[in-house]
Amino acid sequence: MITVTATLLAMTAVSGIVDAVSFIALGHVFTANMTGNIVFLGFAIGGVAGLSMSRSLLALAFFMSGAVLGGWMTRTMNPQDPGSTPVHALAFETILLWVASAVSIGFRAPYEDNKLKIALVIALTAVAMGLRNAVVRKLGVPDLTTTVLTLTIVGIAADSSLAGGNNPRWGRRAAAILAMMTGAIAGTSMLIYSVAVPLFVCGVITAICALARLHLSRKELSNG
Repeated sequence: MITVTATLLAMTAVSGIVDAVSFIALGHVFTANMTGNIVFLGFAIGGVAGLSMSRSLLALAFFMSGAVLGGWMTRTMNPQDPGSTPVHALAFETILLWVASAVSIGFRAPYEDNKLKIALVIALTAVAMGLRNAVVRKLGVPDLTTTVLTLTIVGIAADSSLAGGNNPRWGRRAAAILAMMTGAIAGTSMLIYSVAVPLFVCGVITAICALARLHLSRKELSNG
């Protein structure tokens, strides 16, 4: 049976693919993981070679723009059909990822020669990830933010038997880590062929998640 947890894990894998693309192909920048991007920005300001302050700032700006859009969507959701907002957000994310894929057709990592294309892909993927994060945040499912694993890893250790805990949600936490790692591995592997391929796959996975969430939303309405 399709569950919210399953869709969030699939979206976590998408984040791994997106960050593989952005880090390897777009000049050492993250468009899904803003924690890492903030660190890269600090490194760039400090003068570390191979990092771009402008690209990190671009990613941050468009990620926040996507989050603003996602925040607006969650605040204007239909109280009688709250599941429609995640569906709309995922549909929009799908479109953004496919447009980013289309922009990247014919290019392999890294493609430093076309700075406009790099900027466009950074902007499109960052908006998509910011939008998704804002909506997922509203869902409030523990340990499944879909982009950040620091607290998930802390939770596994701090709540473990070694720390005197009872290992709550360890399966979900471990699955989130595995999903992110699997996405990163898959994204790295697909970049051998083209930058467009992993982004297209991200769009396909996100579209499937949107359809799954639509199914869940309709089921919730019929049961309610």
